[in-house]
Amino acid sequence: MAKKIIGNVDLSDLYLKQLPEILKDVSINGHFFCSNNNLTSLDGAPNTVGGDFYCSYNRLASLVGVPKSVSGYFDCSNNKLASLVGAPQNVSSFNCSNNKLASLVGVPKSVSGHFNCSNNYLTTLEGVPQNVESVDCSNNNLTSLKGSPTGVVNSFYCDDNKLTSLVGAPQNVDNDFNCSYNN
Repeated sequence: MAKKIIGNVDLSDLYLKQLPEILKDVSINGHFFCSNNNLTSLDGAPNTVGGDFYCSYNRLASLVGVPKSVSGYFDCSNNKLASLVGAPQNVSSFNCSNNKLASLVGVPKSVSGHFNCSNNYLTTLEGVPQNVESVDCSNNNLTSLKGSPTGVVNSFYCDDNKLTSLVGAPQNVDNDFNCSYNN
């Protein structure tokens, strides 16, 4: 039977190279923080997290070991990720910015809030969840917006890419649409 932790667990800024094994079969009903460490793996991460999961600013090359379920925001930005395989499949918001991603294979199927994949090496938006509130895909190598959601409730940022047309762009953007610094 899995152990439960009521509340948050914060392991940020501890210079950790690995997560403590004691968390591996644990369910946390709050938030889990392991940002700003030297983690190269998420082995030992909790089984489920009822709130947000932050693993940004590490040296992660993979999301293998990520909790099976994260109910809140998932932030894996500022790592060395070349793949999103292993990411939780349903989250409220998702941030994979500032990595080495060339594709969105493995991205969560359901993201209801903000989706940020900026500052990577993406050439396509195939895989972007369709029912998101906002998308930031700026500063990539996009030549097309095919794969974009058909509409976003808030904003869509595709600035600083290699776009020559807006074919594939969302049909409805209720707030900001920024496509500056393109061809």
